[in-house]
Amino acid sequence: MASVVLVSRPASVLPKITKGSFSPAVLSVASVATVQQRKLHHAVIPKGKGGRSSSSGIAATVFGATGFLGRYVVSRLGRIGSQIIIPHRCDQYDIMYFRPMGDLGQIIFMEWDPRNKDSIKQALEHSNVVINLVGREWETRNFRYEDVFVTIPQQIARAAREAGISKLVHMSHLNADIRSPSKYLRNKAVGETAVRDEFPDAIIMKPSEIFGREDRFFNYFANMRWFSNAIPLIDLGKKTVKQPVHVVDVATAIINAVRDPDANGKTYALVGPNRYLLHDLVEYIYTMAHRPFVPYSLPRSLYHLAAQFFAMNPFEPWTSPDKIDRFHTTDMKYPGLPGLEDLGITPSTVEQKAIEILRRHRRFRYLDHELDETKPAKTVNY
Repeated sequence: MASVVLVSRPASVLPKITKGSFSPAVLSVASVATVQQRKLHHAVIPKGKGGRSSSSGIAATVFGATGFLGRYVVSRLGRIGSQIIIPHRCDQYDIMYFRPMGDLGQIIFMEWDPRNKDSIKQALEHSNVVINLVGREWETRNFRYEDVFVTIPQQIARAAREAGISKLVHMSHLNADIRSPSKYLRNKAVGETAVRDEFPDAIIMKPSEIFGREDRFFNYFANMRWFSNAIPLIDLGKKTVKQPVHVVDVATAIINAVRDPDANGKTYALVGPNRYLLHDLVEYIYTMAHRPFVPYSLPRSLYHLAAQFFAMNPFEPWTSPDKIDRFHTTDMKYPGLPGLEDLGITPSTVEQKAIEILRRHRRFRYLDHELDETKPAKTVNY
């Protein structure tokens, strides 16, 4: 009973207690209780039966949460009862859609400057998990690919290590390669190495092209019909193999990796269950949308020349030469790396989820057509 009274005393009283008054066991209990009272925050103590009104013990800072993948990650963190800090550079009212994703007070917005190291440290100082989803498909005069994919992730990883963060998840790309013709993929590879050097236990995710409702992959090809009745593809898309993965599977993989104590230091290759020729995949997109598909082969140089016109857009360019190179790069195989199955996820097929994306590209009379009327896309094994 005496030990209970001692542990419940405030920290200011403990130094007045002499070592000779109590046994070493009682003194050790008192010291442990003092450290926990000073270091642990109630947000990182799991409690409840699970769900958004419980506490999962995760206090996560999600950099890049305002992007395509970020909303799915935040939604899945919120539904398990996590506290989420969302650093942002936009107007706070533009991201109010995050509010219903978590319980009252669990979604915290914080303005940040990616070039300010103190701003990064402030965003993660109360977290035990950091997720880096920062990315951009085009360069601006303020943020080049080197800044977005190398410098900023490196600073986040360094700040996480110095703050004693236990989990860091970094988003890379399946085709990240220093020898890639795409500058986007080259810098992804450099950033992956930089993060690993700064934070050796970082969890690196390497997804293939991600498809979902707000994606820039399926919607990119489906929207080509606005510019021409024919679809330009390098070599008709018959020399490029793609293995797209659904956005929900990637978001779930991130959450499962955060909750898996054995995931630290691993690199995961996140891909869908099937591989397709780019030609067959785009053909399936147009078949599902009930639109005519007329492909034609366009040389890479001419394709780049046409894309340069769109890349001049000072806002969000619809396409660019680098994007063309990335989409016409065959997805690599990593048989030695763990994947979705190792995180307890059964990957969704394109045929299961494509209608969610492509229904809005249909004409009115085809909106309710059955999925069975669309022939599945051909798969390949190479």
